[in-house]
Amino acid sequence: MSSVSVVIPCYKYGHFLADCVSSVLEEQQGLDVRVLIIDDASPDDSAAVARKLAAADPRIEVRVHERNAGHIATYNEGLLEWADGDYVALLSADDRLVPGALVRAAALLDAHPEAGFVYGRPLRFTHGGPLPAARTRDFGQVVYPGQWWLERRFREGTGCITSPEVVVRTSLQRQVGGYDPKLPHAGDIEMWMRLAAHADVGYVSGADQAYYRVHGNNMSTVDFGGQLDDLRQRKLAYDAVLDKCGDRLADPQRLALTVHTRLARFALRRAYRAYDRGRTGVVPVEELVEFARECLPGFEALPEFRALRLRRRIGARAMPYLQPLVLSAVAERGREWLWWRSWKRRGL
Repeated sequence: MSSVSVVIPCYKYGHFLADCVSSVLEEQQGLDVRVLIIDDASPDDSAAVARKLAAADPRIEVRVHERNAGHIATYNEGLLEWADGDYVALLSADDRLVPGALVRAAALLDAHPEAGFVYGRPLRFTHGGPLPAARTRDFGQVVYPGQWWLERRFREGTGCITSPEVVVRTSLQRQVGGYDPKLPHAGDIEMWMRLAAHADVGYVSGADQAYYRVHGNNMSTVDFGGQLDDLRQRKLAYDAVLDKCGDRLADPQRLALTVHTRLARFALRRAYRAYDRGRTGVVPVEELVEFARECLPGFEALPEFRALRLRRRIGARAMPYLQPLVLSAVAERGREWLWWRSWKRRGL
């Protein structure tokens, strides 16, 4: 029987703990599962709730910090100092697992020793509302080559994992180390890529693996002002992977150019959309442009920069009203270009 260590960091989420722990211990039949709740000096009754749960179930351990250590240090404490099962999962106290999620993940890792971690599809739900129906019966196992999976991440420039649905081979987690304290908001993106640089990646298909609770205080919530910080953190995450794992990557220079171009385009797109939506007063347009410059010398050649330059000429006040006309003109120009290319190919 495979064993799974589940680390549940908690800060002011005591009111979610019982539901989270129940989804781990009561809905994952056929596995040896242990839980560590780490309360990071919560000012509410989270520690008391955790101790009450542990008193009722010997599979639960509790650690309570006297001083707040922060989420990265808390993660690493559980993953690197405590976890000793075959596999380890990090589950925020405000999330929960789908019934059988650990069973499906462990089955894939048991069958595929080349896979270093496994993830699947998360379901989002609003706190206070009903849980959406989850698929649990029919599921498949897919294993992606780690290098191929990394290539996709660098092409897309975003994370494809919410995080409560991930189960990692404990030996690999210890090999690559813990979360990077320099990446408080993108440490998970960097972690998945670092793991993929050392092993293949498993995916549970056809079934849902976790519930991500949306309640307004989620750490991943990003507002207009935070969009620039999000991009900066993503760049740091990708650059960290290139620095730490460059010798394991087929063509790190090409990957760097790929992701930097992608991030520059993201930044410029957010900048020009601020004109379309009348949000130039709250979106840091100039800082987004400067970020694009940092990412990519010659960023002015990107189509997103040309779109921004057009909107600047029109002006922030007029652009929201003229947006339909601008988009129509751009579309028409695109059709003309496609016609011209077709005409050239036919040699007319």
